[in-house]
Amino acid sequence: MSILRTDITIDSLHQRQRGRLPELIGFRAVALDQGLLRGELEIRSELLAPNGFLHAATVICLADTACGYGCLAHLPPGAKNFTTIELKSNFMGTAREGTLSVVATGVHLGRSTQVWDATVTGPDGKTTALFRCTQMVLY
Repeated sequence: MSILRTDITIDSLHQRQRGRLPELIGFRAVALDQGLLRGELEIRSELLAPNGFLHAATVICLADTACGYGCLAHLPPGAKNFTTIELKSNFMGTAREGTLSVVATGVHLGRSTQVWDATVTGPDGKTTALFRCTQMVLY
């Protein structure tokens, strides 16, 4: 099992996302611990679908970013990076305004792959989506 790297911090994650999709959507990492990353996203009109509700891609980007940052922070010794090889999302709700929260949890932190689960919660505190992804560790 991989342990939390000391060179990856919330500040370094925010610096890493400058000029990239996570910054564009407004992702904010708020907590990082062994096997866990918490994040937030303020809902704004640009992140909605034409029907006025959250776009599914917004929710997936939030969850995938949280899981990806979690994976990055738990890469095993000698690993250089990772890439997503599979993801799945189930949606239970939606929102139009407020703050989305995400909790990403490492289910399997191996040397060649990692599996991360994320729960996205809406402003009302109810589950908006459940997400799972598999990351391939790159050496």
